[in-house]
Amino acid sequence: MIRFSGKLAGGAAIAALVATAALAQDGAAAGSQMLGRSQQQGGPQPAQLPPATPKPAESFDQAFPQTVSEPVVQAGMEAPAPLVQPWTVAQAAKLVGVIEGIGAEGLDPADYDLEPLKVALASGPSDELNQLASQSFVWLVEDLRDGRTPMEAREQWFVVDPDRETYRTGDILAEALATGDIAAALEKLNPTHPDYARLRAALIKTPESEAAKRKLIRANMDRWRWLARDLGQQYLITNVPEFQLRLTVKDQIIKTYRTVVGKPGRTATPQLAEMVQGVVFNPTWTVPQSIVKGEGLGAKVLANPAWAKRNGYVGTKGANGYISVVQQPGPGNSLGLMKLEMPNPHAIFFHDTPSRHLFANESRALSHGCIRTERALELAMTMAILGKGATKDEAVAISTSGKYKKVMLEKQWPAYITYFTMASDINGEMATFKDIYNRDAPVLASLEKPRVRNRSILPTDEVIVIEDDLQDS
Repeated sequence: MIRFSGKLAGGAAIAALVATAALAQDGAAAGSQMLGRSQQQGGPQPAQLPPATPKPAESFDQAFPQTVSEPVVQAGMEAPAPLVQPWTVAQAAKLVGVIEGIGAEGLDPADYDLEPLKVALASGPSDELNQLASQSFVWLVEDLRDGRTPMEAREQWFVVDPDRETYRTGDILAEALATGDIAAALEKLNPTHPDYARLRAALIKTPESEAAKRKLIRANMDRWRWLARDLGQQYLITNVPEFQLRLTVKDQIIKTYRTVVGKPGRTATPQLAEMVQGVVFNPTWTVPQSIVKGEGLGAKVLANPAWAKRNGYVGTKGANGYISVVQQPGPGNSLGLMKLEMPNPHAIFFHDTPSRHLFANESRALSHGCIRTERALELAMTMAILGKGATKDEAVAISTSGKYKKVMLEKQWPAYITYFTMASDINGEMATFKDIYNRDAPVLASLEKPRVRNRSILPTDEVIVIEDDLQDS
């Protein structure tokens, strides 16, 4: 039995646990496969048979099902300190120096009224200097903390950044003036993830003549600012264009998993920051009406009960003729052997799939939006154990039972669904990734335009949930 005390285990302990879960996954998967055959054939099977090859889904939609969950509510905080405060000439001169060097952070000095500020500085202390210096400082805080890109250019971006409340503008201004270290007060707003520093270093090394590359670096630096400055001690993070999921501790990769993500268009995977609240082992799947009615599955299930039983379908026809179909737990279930419970209004989550051969594809933008995860049962067991929802033995027993079971986590894990076209790959090398959803264009275009003032701080894009989506039972 694996035990943890106090806080979640460190990187080494988690790595060991993942290795244990990987071994347990093999036994659990084999047990689930045997249970499925036992149910179909009417009796128990030998205990040590290897996992069976998953049976292909009846349709593309069945391989990539759709679901809906409840929204998450964000809490508010008190208003920040005043945004205009008195400046000395020495403090304002330091601010000018910061603005002149802000290009190193991928921002443009011209966005911060540098020339008017210099004129006011030359005239000495004044109300005008207080106004202009405070204004320029506030704009720097907003861009360094929240990102320069306006919400209208962030396609399918739905992360509510907590930094605006954690690092309040007026408080940062007051700290800078109290200490006199203007640069340090602003530097503390930079993202702590190592990739931001790596992109910053890449920008410095890239000559001005390589304008397109510099713009791409700047765009991806800004994407880090859209997220929380500090992602936490332990979290899941996936970069959609890379088709990879990382289990991360203290910004170090413990384990990686290949993913299948949403197809381009209305089923593209959105960018989210949610909490994994639980793990569902052996889920059921309520089939959407687009398949039940549109593809004739409902009629087939009712007309062919033996076929329906073999494939785990239970169909019900109401008095009004409405047919509902639920696929029972099993190795052929369209959600596979697990899903991570992370409620959000987009119905996006990580889960298993019976179509595991797709992980061998180089390009894996194939789903309805949810993220299919390689070695999903290993991930599920790791989350259940780390989250103190189950011991190792309990997780194995639940997963091999063939029965639906939701394990709620005492320690919830943040999960970040991101979209970077330049970032460190899973081998630690800086790489570029294909812009599979064409989300770069509006971000790059915004860099060519003047800074948007008084911009929205809330996502403005449309929440897309596929029609007739239904939650698993």
